[in-house]
Amino acid sequence: MSAAATQERTALVLYGSETGNAQDVAEELGRLAQRLHFSSFVSSLDAVEPTWLQNYSVVLIAISTTGQGDFPANSKLFWKKLLRKKLPGNYLARVSFALFGLGDSSYPKFNWAALKLYKRLLQLGADPVANKGEGDEQHPEGVDSLFIPWTKTLREQLLSLFPLASGLSPIPENILLQPQWLLGKADQFNSSRQDAAPVVDSSYQNAATDTALDVTLESNDRVTAEGHWQDVRLLKFKASEATDYEPGDILTVYPENAPEDIDNLLKLLGWQDIADVPITFRHNSDFVGPTTAPEPKYGAGSNTGTMTLKHMVTHHLDLNAIPRRSFFSLIMHFTSDKFQKTRLQELTDTDYTDELFDYTTRPHRSILEVLQEFDTLKIPWQWAASILPPLRGRQFSIASGGQLKSDASGLACFELLVAIVKYKTVIRKIRRGTCTRYLDGLAVGSKLKVTLVKGSLGINSRDASRPIIMIGPGTGVAPMRSLIWQRLRWQARLSEQVNSTNGVNGNAKNELGENLLFFGCRNKESDYFFQDEWQDLQQRMPLEVIPAFSRDQSRKVYVQDVIRDHLQEVFRLVNDLQGIVYVCGSSGKMPQAVREALTDTFQQGLSSDRKTAEAYLNAMEKQGRYKQETW
Repeated sequence: MSAAATQERTALVLYGSETGNAQDVAEELGRLAQRLHFSSFVSSLDAVEPTWLQNYSVVLIAISTTGQGDFPANSKLFWKKLLRKKLPGNYLARVSFALFGLGDSSYPKFNWAALKLYKRLLQLGADPVANKGEGDEQHPEGVDSLFIPWTKTLREQLLSLFPLASGLSPIPENILLQPQWLLGKADQFNSSRQDAAPVVDSSYQNAATDTALDVTLESNDRVTAEGHWQDVRLLKFKASEATDYEPGDILTVYPENAPEDIDNLLKLLGWQDIADVPITFRHNSDFVGPTTAPEPKYGAGSNTGTMTLKHMVTHHLDLNAIPRRSFFSLIMHFTSDKFQKTRLQELTDTDYTDELFDYTTRPHRSILEVLQEFDTLKIPWQWAASILPPLRGRQFSIASGGQLKSDASGLACFELLVAIVKYKTVIRKIRRGTCTRYLDGLAVGSKLKVTLVKGSLGINSRDASRPIIMIGPGTGVAPMRSLIWQRLRWQARLSEQVNSTNGVNGNAKNELGENLLFFGCRNKESDYFFQDEWQDLQQRMPLEVIPAFSRDQSRKVYVQDVIRDHLQEVFRLVNDLQGIVYVCGSSGKMPQAVREALTDTFQQGLSSDRKTAEAYLNAMEKQGRYKQETW
């Protein structure tokens, strides 16, 4: 870090990222800074000290918001340090910065982490070089719809505040930026030399806060009817050790690319001969900039050994991601075909964002398909990790809780409710999700590595006596099931407390609160998950399940409709008994539709106007009585 800071024109690019999107944006900001002749260093927020920000010409930050307006795991430590009360108002007085937030407007606290971080930096005396940018994943054209115009403004501001020396111009887009690291054959380098670094076989992110586990697949059962359009699986895993988790926690699964996709890529790019040769990262002698950045790693984990190119492509490089604009900016340098180069250049033109959207996002065209279409590309295998994005783990809300969390010997058990992604696009091609395709073909007895991630619902036993309303259509019922089983365990503990006082129980706090679940699906006979299980649980605890079958009648009925049908009961639990509402499932239209239904409920229950009802719901959020987890 210190070597980077000694450069006259330096940029520190930081990210707080949960799923990798903010990291992708940060890397694009790093390339923007490079083209303006800044020596740039890209890092997670938690990897730096706040005082280091003062050592750079400019600090560029990309941060996403997770859960209930929370910071991503790899930025929480940095945020905690910024909140120290003893910090003076001029603590960051010499820091020039720009910040871009990535959020989802279906969440109540849209871009909350970006808002809080931006405000705190201002409080500590930092000076913004551009207005705060806010990207929205719900926008039809995604985050780029706002990120691109924001970067254009940022570029102009940087050139104005940090003018280039006489005779020096920004590096144009048609010039290929050299990466600091390239791949090389492992036997060509002495591992003790500074220009060589092992490619570690590691798949974990945020290892400081996540728990890495070895698990075995116990069962992989389809839970939708055979004739139903969607294949949904209930997968059960057993860990090799004991560990605990709470409702709302997440299991991250690290998929592998399909063998046919791997073979197609290696053949397409002419990498077959090198596929099984051990490789290592090496410093790129053509790179211009700070040389203190650590070698690329795929998270934390084993720090020894090498891997083959085929292993890297199998486990660590994403072949089926929808390519970003930066991907086309890179690959256009590896073809000599005039027509294909021109077409690739068109796809990088920021003045025609709809062109890229129509080619990539709308048809969900994958990186592998792009490489197949632009068949004149000659990409050196040494550039594989520089051009292909990392294959990141996929997160799934855990569906098990209570007695389902461990076996008789105490080993941890996990259940996931997973919809297998398979559909036909507008260009009539079949698309399959990389991770769910991997899980689809996973045989019982398969062993894999996962990480256990703390969720954001903030569920704990102190709320056992409170009533809860759970709204979980489709696979959104997974964390709701975990919560129901957990509350059944809490009920047993409350009963033990009553028995320990010789049966004296005059306090409602010693009784489990009511549990109301609104579940939505298409058909009662096709995808009513856990129907028999609910009936059994209703005999053991105060549980009411109200389903909404959208296709079992001529009029489509969704969870928001059945909420309105039961508004008196909902209002009683929320208002009279101070209950908690949990909303989980798709991040599309459902969350807003549910909010509207709840607002209608409060408006009628309070005999108030719309504004008062909306304020009531907002107050619930601040009290932690309305929580949303959507994906």
